[in-house]
Amino acid sequence: MHNKNKIIISIIIFIILIFFFIRISSPKEIDDVHPEILCSEKYIEKSDVLWVIPIFNNTPISSNKKWCNDILSLNKSIGMHGVYHNFEEFNTDINQEYLNQGIMIFERCFGFKPEKFKSPQLKISKQNKKLIKENKMELKERVNQVIHKVYHCNDDGLFKNQIIDFF
Repeated sequence: MHNKNKIIISIIIFIILIFFFIRISSPKEIDDVHPEILCSEKYIEKSDVLWVIPIFNNTPISSNKKWCNDILSLNKSIGMHGVYHNFEEFNTDINQEYLNQGIMIFERCFGFKPEKFKSPQLKISKQNKKLIKENKMELKERVNQVIHKVYHCNDDGLFKNQIIDFF
């Protein structure tokens, strides 16, 4: 039994090390990017993927062309993070028209349609998953959040950005 416990502990340690290596070597991301949300330059700079909210507090990102150009000048991958970023916004079935609002504003801001999508709070219904895929967007879900370091502009995720940096 003693050898069996050592083997199990060794396997667990090996899996944890692999997990840490994957998180360290995977692209870093930041959620909740919008001109009305204060976002630390430090974490935007560290991030490879910016998850942008098209409309926040009824303010479309396309109404701030300077901000759009500043984000584009960073040469980062940009994905769409909901439409309005309401609580569990995509856990309730939406229609194409609703999704098109976000896509059009995203495109007006950046000059291209979003190719990646992540729902707010990572909650999404089966029907909405299908809708995202029909719109040729790659859906990022919980696994993405686990294997990548994902910061939040307003530093209000499950873990603070400093902890995510460490872990």
